[in-house]
Amino acid sequence: MIINGIQIDDTFAEAFNMRATRVIITAQNLKWAYHAAHAMTGFATSVIGCGVEAGIEAEISSELSPDGRPGVSILMFAMGSKVLMQQLETRMGQCVLTCPTAAAFAGIASDEPINLGKNLRFFGDGFQTSKLIGGKRYWRVPVMDGEFLCEESTGMVRAIGGGNFLILATSQSAALAAAEVAIAAMQRLPNVIMPFPGGVVRSGSKVGSRYAAMFASTNDAFCPTLKGVTQTELSSDIESVMEIVIDGLSFDDIALAMHTGIAAICALGSASGVKRISAGNYGGKLGPHHFKLHAIMEIEKP
Repeated sequence: MIINGIQIDDTFAEAFNMRATRVIITAQNLKWAYHAAHAMTGFATSVIGCGVEAGIEAEISSELSPDGRPGVSILMFAMGSKVLMQQLETRMGQCVLTCPTAAAFAGIASDEPINLGKNLRFFGDGFQTSKLIGGKRYWRVPVMDGEFLCEESTGMVRAIGGGNFLILATSQSAALAAAEVAIAAMQRLPNVIMPFPGGVVRSGSKVGSRYAAMFASTNDAFCPTLKGVTQTELSSDIESVMEIVIDGLSFDDIALAMHTGIAAICALGSASGVKRISAGNYGGKLGPHHFKLHAIMEIEKP
């Protein structure tokens, strides 16, 4: 498959099951909502080392927010329920409770509730109060700038992590420029995040290592400096590879995001320095969800 001079490899991205939740953070203005959100989603690029993958999903206008103030929605993904619960409470307590004017609300409904403010209320040292509104419980915790308002729980749902594609280009600057274009297009979509710095990861990994303590290591087949010493996947003109990883609430959400990002890159044409789009997989042994690039690029966008 060739789109506007860029080759789309006949391969698939391999993804796995995760658990996810959404939190809506509001504040006096977007500046402070983003301060809380950036802190809460920090050190959350990969479950390999961070325990959770998290990112800002979208801005929420004051007209649509739970308390009439501007805010942002955050998605968090983990490999299991217990880890997700622990990470959510820890990050809420350290990053949102502490942030001036910030409040937190449930962002997703499910039959599996997960604690949001249920335990954070104890910071109020007995001075906290609650109110039941429309069947939902909210906690008001006294803090030095006034009150911290937080809904008691949010929902937890089944989700997918690890959708991805690789951008193969003739230079580092070309690969990164294409990645930035893709991320800008994908960030307009709901229900997905790209958790790595700026949405892009340069250190793509493979399963296993020569070192017993490492269960993941550099994806040498796609490292341009290793063309002469490993079984490379790169032709002589490829000098840089960037990867975009996508977590989403459903298979279709990730597939649409991949289509959108790849289409944005292909619109640049081969003159951009991008020669191929590929994907990371492990022969189908890592995860049950396979995103076939050719099928994805045949999706008709809604």
